[in-house]
Amino acid sequence: MVQIENVSFGYSSKPQLFKNLNVSLPLGNIYGLLGKNGAGKSSLLKLIAGLLFPKEGSLHVGGLTPRDRRPEFLSEIYLVTEEFEVPAIGMKRFVDLYSPFYPRFNHELLREYLNEFSLPTDEKLTSLSYGQKKKFLLSFGLATDCQLLILDEPTNGLDIPSKSQFRKVVASAIHEERSFIISTHQARDMENLIDPIIILDEGQIVFFEDFQQISKRLTINKVKELPEHDRVVYAESTFSGYTVVEENTSGVESNMNLETLFNAVVNNKEKVQEIFKNQTVDK
Repeated sequence: MVQIENVSFGYSSKPQLFKNLNVSLPLGNIYGLLGKNGAGKSSLLKLIAGLLFPKEGSLHVGGLTPRDRRPEFLSEIYLVTEEFEVPAIGMKRFVDLYSPFYPRFNHELLREYLNEFSLPTDEKLTSLSYGQKKKFLLSFGLATDCQLLILDEPTNGLDIPSKSQFRKVVASAIHEERSFIISTHQARDMENLIDPIIILDEGQIVFFEDFQQISKRLTINKVKELPEHDRVVYAESTFSGYTVVEENTSGVESNMNLETLFNAVVNNKEKVQEIFKNQTVDK
């Protein structure tokens, strides 16, 4: 669905944000895009959506070039940014105006999502709270049934019950003919939802693995004292000892905390990449 080949991009303040970036994102997945502040997550999403243009390389979505903004491209992509503006109209008017651009728009599903989020449907969008506006845009995006739904920090502004509802409706909306890309700092909000995991660091994708492979290759344990063997990838102190990420040599799948995984990758990416490369060769 998304094919990025040797893409370079930058701003005047940061001329080389990406250099020779490569990634392929097939349909049928909920991709989680993680990275530190300034890593380029939002810029990458805007490149995919055709709101920014590569300086070098090629970028295609569904075989089309995003920068051309062709109708057949726009009807298969929907982007919810972290910061947004909504028109001073009601929900019904918004749906009447914009749903015709999406040939598979499902009005019944939209009603279900609005009901799930307990959104008032008789008010102007501008009178809603930030969280309510976001839930409406999320609901609309899911109801389009477009092939690529891009969500930038979707749980910001949502309370705890709404985050649970968000995970529920997103999981119910994915199928083999569409993909979601979710960029987030809220790793805990995305547990058991995003898979595969993509980690962006210093202008490169330094990690791209699904949870099944992660659980086979890494293990996380709480220990009182740091192990002395060389299988340790990352360790952080806790009240009662340490949380340690190690190479998994048992052959038994383990549970992995997403936030700890992210810290392990960005703090010791060479070691993580070596573990996954070696096991790929072993297969």
